[in-house]
Amino acid sequence: MAFKKLFGALIGATMLTAPAFAQGYPERQISMVVPFSAGGPTDTVARLVAEKMSADLGQQIVVENVGGAGGTLGAGQVAKADPDGYTVLLHHIGMATSATLYRNLAYDTLNAFEYVGLVTEVPMVVVARKDFEPADFKGFMDYVKANGDKLTLANAGIGAASHLCGMLLMQSLGTPLVTVPYKGTGPAMTDLLGGQVDIMCDQTTNTTQQIQGGTIKAYAVTTPERLPLFPDLPTAKESGLDSLEFAIWHGIYTPKGTPAEVNERLSKALQAALADDGVIKAMAELGTAPSPAADATPAALKAKLESEITRWKPVIDAAGVYAD
Repeated sequence: MAFKKLFGALIGATMLTAPAFAQGYPERQISMVVPFSAGGPTDTVARLVAEKMSADLGQQIVVENVGGAGGTLGAGQVAKADPDGYTVLLHHIGMATSATLYRNLAYDTLNAFEYVGLVTEVPMVVVARKDFEPADFKGFMDYVKANGDKLTLANAGIGAASHLCGMLLMQSLGTPLVTVPYKGTGPAMTDLLGGQVDIMCDQTTNTTQQIQGGTIKAYAVTTPERLPLFPDLPTAKESGLDSLEFAIWHGIYTPKGTPAEVNERLSKALQAALADDGVIKAMAELGTAPSPAADATPAALKAKLESEITRWKPVIDAAGVYAD
């Protein structure tokens, strides 16, 4: 009888503790880990939403850049963090591709995290040095096919958005290029601006200012429709490259075991941030838009990650290039 009373008391305490924990959350500063360098496109997205989420939560979210190994170092750090809601991860599509690119990951991509929601899907743009010879995308495709072994394709490192886009570009054209990996988007863009490399495929969040300033040449976007920001820029699909249609999506995660109530609270803060006029305007200026409220949820992000792991595995395996 005494055991039953004690067991009942423990169960009652547990039932009271979980909601109380959620109701009091957050009580201190939250760390948002971005697994890429400061100033890059993913960092830009993170800082936009972190500021507005902070306002909704009543506690500051501080962005912490933990770059390296295609985003897996930062993701691994969050996977090992305490599941208390005070460490979150903002990662892009690399969360899905790393499951195949890295054959000896320190964490199980699908089972080491809880889910908060999707943030945005950023279009990609095929760009080149400003004096690149072809005048349009059709000319670009013909020129690349004829000179592939002489042309350099920059990327921000294995697993980066520019690496994935470049890999898909080469596969779509059926032409290998001389790939030049960098330690981050900044150095890759610097060399493209300086003419040290020929071609790059990267997010609008990283290329818009340079395109508008005429310091690089833009050829095509990877979206199904043309972008309002660049109405004269054709889609790859218009030129017959259907397989080059994709965007770099971003999502927010927490360590496995983080209470569902906490993830829901973070999701509500994310939805509030994405509905903010300032965030909408800032993202539009970067050629993208916030995810709708229905996608800024734990269930939507989980479904997205699962489907994207399935989509990218055969692409990566066909390329035969792995990060380990």
